[in-house]
Amino acid sequence: MAKIDLAGLSPEERRQLLEQLQSEDKKQREDRKEAYETLRNAFMNDVFGKVELIESEVVGFKKWLDGESESFKKVMSEYGMTRFGDQTSYTIVHGDLKLEIRSNKVKTFDERADMAAERLLEYLKKYMQASEKGADDPIYQLAMTLLERNKQGKLDYKSISKLYELESKFDSEYGEIMQLFKESNVVQGTALNYYFSKRDKDGVWRRLEPSFCRL
Repeated sequence: MAKIDLAGLSPEERRQLLEQLQSEDKKQREDRKEAYETLRNAFMNDVFGKVELIESEVVGFKKWLDGESESFKKVMSEYGMTRFGDQTSYTIVHGDLKLEIRSNKVKTFDERADMAAERLLEYLKKYMQASEKGADDPIYQLAMTLLERNKQGKLDYKSISKLYELESKFDSEYGEIMQLFKESNVVQGTALNYYFSKRDKDGVWRRLEPSFCRL
């Protein structure tokens, strides 16, 4: 760009030059913004396209594994002529491969939890309105987060249990709501967890972890 002698420009020419530079700067910012948003959209679509595909495959694998393991458990019971079918946790070893199946009780809530959740939402709304920090109050934000439901619209047992720890932060009405949650606790059934291991060249079992959390 050629060097401009500002001293030789009239006030009107200077004004026009400033407007031109500002226009060019705005255009560059808009171009950068558009380029960023285009790249962001492509990145997110690529990531979530693969995530949704993997999620679908994992859901299918879990359903398949549940059925196959249940069928094989019946074979084991018939082979050994035992009541093995009543056992829910066991380990299968074949050469350098090991599959551990562990069961645990799944706790959830009955209809009283929905009543407690509704009361708690109203309680927290009043608490937030009275708080100097309003919706930015960390205790309010924490409690609201723990009340979030999963994709099936169910309350999370572990999250609700953490609400009990906040009783000292609130008054007796909060305690009454927590008591309603506690009375709604029920054991719904059994969940199966699968653990996959393979023996390495040194004879040590190494866990195969199909999870980001373990990589």
